[in-house]
Amino acid sequence: MLMKTISYDTFFEVLNDPNYILVDSRNNQFYNGFAHKNVTRGGHIPNAIQFNVDWLPHITPSKFVTFADDKGLDKSKILIIYDIDLFRATDLGKSLLLYGYRVLIFPHFLQYIQSNQPLASFPNFQYSVSAEWLNHLLTDKIFKTNDHQDFMLFHVSWGKREDSEDYKSHIPTAYYFNTDWIESGPIWNLLAAEEIRKNLLDNGITQDKSIILYSTNQLAAYRIFWVLLWAGVKDVRVLDGNFSAWLSLGFEIEGKVNYPMKENDFGGMIPLNPHFNISTPADILYLQQQGLKLVSNRSWREYIGQTSGYAYIQRKGEPMDAIWGFAGTDASNMNDYFSPDGTLRNPDEIFQLWEEQGIQKDDFLAFYCGTGWRASIAWFITQLAGWEKTAVYDGSWNAWQMDERLPLKNESIQSKKPNARNDFK
Repeated sequence: MLMKTISYDTFFEVLNDPNYILVDSRNNQFYNGFAHKNVTRGGHIPNAIQFNVDWLPHITPSKFVTFADDKGLDKSKILIIYDIDLFRATDLGKSLLLYGYRVLIFPHFLQYIQSNQPLASFPNFQYSVSAEWLNHLLTDKIFKTNDHQDFMLFHVSWGKREDSEDYKSHIPTAYYFNTDWIESGPIWNLLAAEEIRKNLLDNGITQDKSIILYSTNQLAAYRIFWVLLWAGVKDVRVLDGNFSAWLSLGFEIEGKVNYPMKENDFGGMIPLNPHFNISTPADILYLQQQGLKLVSNRSWREYIGQTSGYAYIQRKGEPMDAIWGFAGTDASNMNDYFSPDGTLRNPDEIFQLWEEQGIQKDDFLAFYCGTGWRASIAWFITQLAGWEKTAVYDGSWNAWQMDERLPLKNESIQSKKPNARNDFK
């Protein structure tokens, strides 16, 4: 199928025409801000809608049009698709044509970048790295020496390293990070700062090392990302799509246990960023009087009081004035925040959902869930975008429900589940 293209000059003539929609077919790495090889600038053309061609195999055909329309595509307008890789743009264009969309390919994106035309990116795009980027780091000695001389890769899970079935297959050179090193029951709040310091140093982590995290589920790596930034580690990153993204590309894995060398000096006080954590219900109640908005990242059934979400959490409900901030199907996932290929959704899509819930960039926000894991993903999204007034309420519903004197949300508020606009299965 021969695809129609749009010339460089004509592209600029229609760039601001409301009858055209600009579509970026690249993955998160490049859309968010990383530069392509041998290119000095990264990011996307301002106002471009991201529709990653890698999503196509994961979208159920009967859901395609609704999913695409929810992204902002429109059959009544002309879609202009661009990518550094013309084959990717063309593949997406062919699929969209089959579903009745009108499509043009813009084959001059590299020229656009080199001509110093405007590009948009997220301020902290480097927090989220692709499997390709990580593989490059692990295999390219020049890249490693120039940019990340002292980095550590951690496979995040729960339980002792020696007993972990999860760690028996992992990315080469990855060390093990036990979430018990930073939290404990029954509330599952953070341990004392000194205990966290000791555990980090025992596993080679200092303030000045680059730390890269991944896990076999959606949640664990983001929980540790939050903790390490709270502690004061300057450069922390998460593998976008986690271990599944690595496996899907067929990259090498190993089964041997890697033991880090201990360190003696973290390099600064812990926590360096205490404002990233709100620990107790009492802190939340006080800050709500100062304008704090409390955002729930529990499943809808948890939010409306149908389930507590956990076998060990007895009571159902939500804290007073909690706003639903989207989540997943249950306590094990945050599916509203992930794209069809298992990578994070575009932050701007999440922000649009939040805005409809009354959640704004300049608000003072605290995210919570059952015990703080799911909330870390919502908080991560804000950090990618450089939002400054956000925290995780670590005690979450578990701490709140332990005290029957604490006020609860009125169950009659918002009885209809908001649409996450992410239905592709």
